[in-house]
Amino acid sequence: MSGEQQKRKGRVRAPELVGRQWLNTGGERLGLADFRGKVLLLDFWTSCCINCLHVLDELRPLEAEFADELVTVGVHSPKFEHEADPDALAAAVERYAVHHPVLDDPNLTTWQNYAVKAWPTLVVVDPEGYIVHVAAGEGHVDALREVITEVVAEHEERGTLHRGQGPYVPPERPDTTLRYPSKVLALPNGNLLVSDSANHSLVELEPDGETVVRRIGTGERGSTDGSPETASFAEPGGLTLLPEHISQRTGYEVVVADTVNHLLRGVRLSDGQVRTLAGTGQQWRDGADSGPGREIPLTSPWDVAWWEPAGGVVIAMAGNHTLGWYDPLTGEVRRFAGTTVEGLRDGAASEAFFAQTSGLAADGDRLWLVDAETSALRRVEPADEGFVVRTAVGTGLFDFGHADGPAERALLQHPLGVAVLPDGSVAVCDTYNGAIRRYDPESDEVSTLATGVSEPSGATVLDGELVVVASTAHRLERPVPPGVTAQLVEGAARQVKRPATEVGAGEVELAVVFTPPPGTKLDERYGPSTRLEVSASPADLLVEGSGVGTDLTRKLVLTEGEGVLHVVAQAASCTDDPEVEHPVCQLTRQDWGVPVKVTAGGPRRLPLVMGGLDTEL
Repeated sequence: MSGEQQKRKGRVRAPELVGRQWLNTGGERLGLADFRGKVLLLDFWTSCCINCLHVLDELRPLEAEFADELVTVGVHSPKFEHEADPDALAAAVERYAVHHPVLDDPNLTTWQNYAVKAWPTLVVVDPEGYIVHVAAGEGHVDALREVITEVVAEHEERGTLHRGQGPYVPPERPDTTLRYPSKVLALPNGNLLVSDSANHSLVELEPDGETVVRRIGTGERGSTDGSPETASFAEPGGLTLLPEHISQRTGYEVVVADTVNHLLRGVRLSDGQVRTLAGTGQQWRDGADSGPGREIPLTSPWDVAWWEPAGGVVIAMAGNHTLGWYDPLTGEVRRFAGTTVEGLRDGAASEAFFAQTSGLAADGDRLWLVDAETSALRRVEPADEGFVVRTAVGTGLFDFGHADGPAERALLQHPLGVAVLPDGSVAVCDTYNGAIRRYDPESDEVSTLATGVSEPSGATVLDGELVVVASTAHRLERPVPPGVTAQLVEGAARQVKRPATEVGAGEVELAVVFTPPPGTKLDERYGPSTRLEVSASPADLLVEGSGVGTDLTRKLVLTEGEGVLHVVAQAASCTDDPEVEHPVCQLTRQDWGVPVKVTAGGPRRLPLVMGGLDTEL
């Protein structure tokens, strides 16, 4: 056996790409053979996942850098039932500007063939069809660049690299006034302000919701401050008005969650001037999250709401599953609630778990919120010491549906918006059910106000009437007829299709696999470079092994049953060059919510790949 054969022995062939259809290929169906000679990057994603959306943006410069050698293929493996709808997927591909081929994998066939356990997961396949690198989560661009550079060099030398244009064919984009709008705000003058997300701008409309008064923003992605004609946004989201006594001192009235820029922006309504209020333009990953607003990174602020009991603007920080807080008078930003662990846990604000909070609505002493990934309606209230979080509707990360009745049995599906109605009840934009739901705090019951709304994502009340953003219809609607207060829907309960991972009862080795990127090493200059946090839902599933430690391998003791293992891992690595006085360092972090089925005869090892390859597979 030659040296080259020895080197290649034991490598894993990439499984075939199997799915229902392909998008962004001009109708062509593709297979692995069509990518032979190219470096292939598979991005396993789902359109509801904020981490997946982060990765789409992270990959853009990498795709441009290796345009002749690299082909990215998004493998869309849906979490929610609605995401498996082909029209919903086509809308998501356009909404998020996915400029590479996408394989529609509604039954998670390719997901399972590649043994994927988390959204997002990235797999690098070399020009001969072998898997050379796997990474889960965000923040892997530098590592991917090093891996791709090595693969390109190797296969260029061997003559197995084929340069040239990939198979991406852009779809046609219809011309509409709004394009995937996300939130709407009733203004003091009676008009409506809409965040026109895919057009990267704000649009002021007359009360009819159709007649354009003005557009604020150029329509191109950017973060420039200034006049309506020169300012720019990147997929803006939530909007909130400041109280008059605050806005008179700040010089602006509206706070905007500029989601993909990871910024808060301020808008002066008199002339449409835009200014940056908070954020650095970089995404928060770890470290300080409190301090001067312009010095603290934010992470995908999805919605904002002025809430008097908090004395500031509360931020739905979807990117790290927390609530942030901004003081318009001092410019200070800090963590308001949450731990960054994705899940559903009530209690003191500082200890609560959230899951991609995407909508906020203040109502006196209550701040209502919807957690998209747990399909939950929740509220924050003042307590004796600080604030407390309570859940009205929702049970966890993997349960959803459309069912009315008592709140403890009612079900939602990935809600993105919430508004308080004049009678004190709460309207929920039940996005993936295409419905407007009503929660009555007095009776603790859920009903349905309207169905057939195209992905409602935000709402406001104007002159007593509910105005809803029908996002994939690219317009505002008033879907609730006068006098309608409830219609009951006896829908079925659903669960996420993602299969549970079988593990053994008793002792199990949890192994987070991480190999520092080429040319780097673990950063141990100031102590341990890795961190691992483990918990479970229900808590009694995990008998031993919970808590925080510094080793990426840990012994767990599990009891028979089903549940979710929550695993948060991180590793710090730096460039390994003794000639460089100040090495370049990066933090890799990933959290998993792994559904598990614990049985007596299950496997005794649970590997989770954060970066690299699992050599024990």
